[in-house]
Amino acid sequence: MVDAYARALDRGDADALYDMMSAASRRAVSRPELGRILAGQRQELARHARALRSPDAVTRTEAQLVLGEGEIVTLELGDGSFRVAAADALPGAARTPAQALGQLRQVLARRSYAGLLRTLSPRTGSALERDLRSLVDGLAEPAALDIEVVGDEASVELPGGHRVKLRREDGVWYVDDLD
Repeated sequence: MVDAYARALDRGDADALYDMMSAASRRAVSRPELGRILAGQRQELARHARALRSPDAVTRTEAQLVLGEGEIVTLELGDGSFRVAAADALPGAARTPAQALGQLRQVLARRSYAGLLRTLSPRTGSALERDLRSLVDGLAEPAALDIEVVGDEASVELPGGHRVKLRREDGVWYVDDLD
């Protein structure tokens, strides 16, 4: 298939390329439009064809499954069978920015802290962990903190530099903001 695609690019063969396109791609671009695109981008497409034939080119077979609530499972073909490369339910190894954002959405929807850490870069995950550890340490002895109370609002500066704002609603104190 890759060789046929490269040959069609070399020839500027809109019919052959159109026949290789998915139904969704055919709805987006008509056969005559594809012909005009090929004519206008001849040099760039010839470079693509050469790159496809390069000994350094890597062919990867991949399938995406879209599940009930829009979750995506990506499978890769290797050693004669498909293997899970990435799954929104098991974040990691996102192949595209859109897939990384989909994984982020899924872990947030599930309220999964462990899943969230797997979607964050190592640097961002470490920073989040440090911030949370600093909050936990700073709140080790809440009664010993110097809490400023003004009416139904309160604030406290924690050891480690965090500031916590609280608000009383219907007689119950809630954390209103964390810095």
